[in-house]
Parts: sequence; C-alpha cells; structure tokens
Amino acid sequence: MDELISFDQSLFLELNSHHSPFWDTVMTLISNKYVWFPFYALLIGLFIYFYKRKGYLMVLSLAASVGLADFVSSGILKPFFGRLRPCHDQLINASVNAVDGCGGLYGFVSSHAANAFAVAVFVLLLLPKNQWIFKVLLLIWAMAISYSRIYLGVHYPGDITFGAAIGVGAAYLGMYFYQKISQKYTFWQR
Repeated sequence: MDELISFDQSLFLELNSHHSPFWDTVMTLISNKYVWFPFYALLIGLFIYFYKRKGYLMVLSLAASVGLADFVSSGILKPFFGRLRPCHDQLINASVNAVDGCGGLYGFVSSHAANAFAVAVFVLLLLPKNQWIFKVLLLIWAMAISYSRIYLGVHYPGDITFGAAIGVGAAYLGMYFYQKISQKYTFWQR
C-alpha cells in the first residue's frame, strides 16, 4: 500500500508540475461547476423536448445518479478514508501548485470526477450506437474535468480514478432503474 501511495504522489507531482497562465485559467474554468450549468440545462431541455414525458424520467434518473455519486464520494468516502488533499499534505504541499485554492481537507475520492462520469456515462448509455462522436465528446469532457483537479493541485490521480469508477457505477445503477421504471409503468413511455 505504501508503494501505491508513493506512486500516486509521484504521478501527481509530475502531472501537477506543468503550468502556464493560459492553462491555469482554462483548468480553473473547466473545474468550475457553475460554468457547466448551461450544458446541464441544454441536456435537460433536449431530454424533455425529444422524449416528452420519458424525458422527465431521464432527467430524474440522471439527477439520482449524480446525487448518488456525490453522496458516496463526499458524504461517505471522504470522511471515512480521511486522505488529505495534496495541497493539505505537509509531506508534499511545498511542491504542489495549487492554482485556485485548496478546497476541503480530504480528497479521496474526487466528487468532481464522480459527478462528471455519472453524467457522461448515463447520457452515453442513453445515446444510440451511431452517435459515437457525442459519446467520445462526453468522455473527453468528463476526463478534462477530472484532469483539471490534478492540474489545480487538489486531487491525486488515485482520487480521480476511484471517483470516476463511482460515477460510472452510479450511472449504470441510474440507468438500471430508469429502464425498469420506464418498462413497468406505461405513464413514462410517452
């Protein structure tokens, strides 16, 4: 376990060490959850416009997936593991380039990664197979948000990896319930 933690720290320090004023601004924007509200509003609007009543169920299922990912990452795992964010860890914080502040004390797992992957994978599962370009863009979007957290100095790569896994799991769970409810109740099939 010590070797794994050491590798995670070394990889973090390497990834976090490459900075420029341009990328500092870009990564701060990418990481800002409020920047993405228009994107979320567009998704909600598209679901409802194209799928009518079923679109509302999609939105509720997506919201449940993100809520679950956020609760597990922030409400359960961060306090349970109590792993300090890199910028709070006294062993390495002198080498950390924390661009936009440090955030809360604990970082394992990344809620940004969990939530972004919950959104991306849930929508990816809804899209038809021939919409591969949108699927790729959704994954790039989730990875960019996740990477921005390392760049900004607030998460280790391990925090991101496990956060993304929680988001993927929450998305599949949300999709499972969406399919069960939409198949069982004809109200949601219109």
